[in-house]
Amino acid sequence: MHINITKSEAGNNKGSCEQLVAYLEKENRLAEALDKFAVPESWFSHQRDDVQVYEVRQSIDNNIAKLSRDDAKFFLVNISPSEKELLYLKGKYGDKAVDYLKAYAKRVMDAYAGNFKRSGVESGKDLVYFGKLEHNRYYTYKDLEVRKGKAKRGEVKPGQQMHVQIIVSRKDASNNIKLSPLNNSKGKNAEHSLKVGQFDRVAFKQSAEYLFDQLFEYPRTLDESFKYANTMKNGSYEERKQMKDIQLAWQVASGQKIGQSFPLLKALLEPEFIGSPAGSGMDEELKRRKKKRGLGQGSDQYRGPSV
Repeated sequence: MHINITKSEAGNNKGSCEQLVAYLEKENRLAEALDKFAVPESWFSHQRDDVQVYEVRQSIDNNIAKLSRDDAKFFLVNISPSEKELLYLKGKYGDKAVDYLKAYAKRVMDAYAGNFKRSGVESGKDLVYFGKLEHNRYYTYKDLEVRKGKAKRGEVKPGQQMHVQIIVSRKDASNNIKLSPLNNSKGKNAEHSLKVGQFDRVAFKQSAEYLFDQLFEYPRTLDESFKYANTMKNGSYEERKQMKDIQLAWQVASGQKIGQSFPLLKALLEPEFIGSPAGSGMDEELKRRKKKRGLGQGSDQYRGPSV
C-alpha cells in the first residue's frame, strides 16, 4: 500500500483547485472521446457517491475562511494499493472491487481526521474532501521507459493501476479549524501542537495499512509492510538488523526458503524472535504500544508502506 500526501499534481495549492480538478477528470475526458455515451466516473465525498465536478471546485474553493494568499488551500491524498493488493481485491469482490476501494478510502479519511487530534475533527464527516477513483496510470517524461524511447508520454502503464486521488480542504467542515497534514509536529510539544496542530504521517500510513488488512482480511507479509519498508529505509543500523533477524529467524523456523514472504503478525509477534539489540528504538516502541493498548505478547496492532 502506497499512501502519500502532496500539495498538488497540477499547479499549486495556494489558489483555486480548478486546475487539479480538471487534471483528475482526464479519464472521463478520454472515455468520452472514445464513446460519447460513456458513463463518467463520479467524484465521491464522505456522505455521497455522486458528486459533480462543479461541486468539488465550489466546496474546496469556498472553504478558505481566514486563509491568507500564501496559505495552502487544499492537499492531495494519493491512495495506491499495490498490484498484489488490487489482484486480491478483484479476486475477492470481482467488479465490486471498485466500490470496496472507495469505501476503504472513506475509512482512510476517518484515520486522516483522527490523526490531527483536534477537538471537533474526529472523522471524515468533519472534513471537506472529494475523491476520484482512477483505473489507470500514464507515462510521463519522468519515467525511464519514456526517456529510453520504450514508451510514449501519455500512454497507459501496464498492470493493475487502480488508485484513488483525494482533494481535501485545508479547513475543516466548519471552516474554522486549520488542518495541515504536512505539519511536522507530532504532539511532543503540547503547547506548540495546540497552536499549529499536529499530524504524524508515519502513524497515518500505518493506520491506513492496518485498515486495509482488517477490512479485507488481507494476509500482509512482513516485506510488503510499511514497518518493514520504513525501517529498512530510515531505521538505525540496529533496527535494520533486528528486522532482518526477525525475517530470517521466522523463515528458518517455519521451513521457508530465504527471501520468501511470510505472515506479518507471526513474524513480528512471536516472542522468541523479537529479541532486539540493546537500545533498539523499535523494540521499545513495540513494548510501548503493547502496554498502551493493553495487548499481550501474542497480539499487537502495530501495522501499517509508503515511505
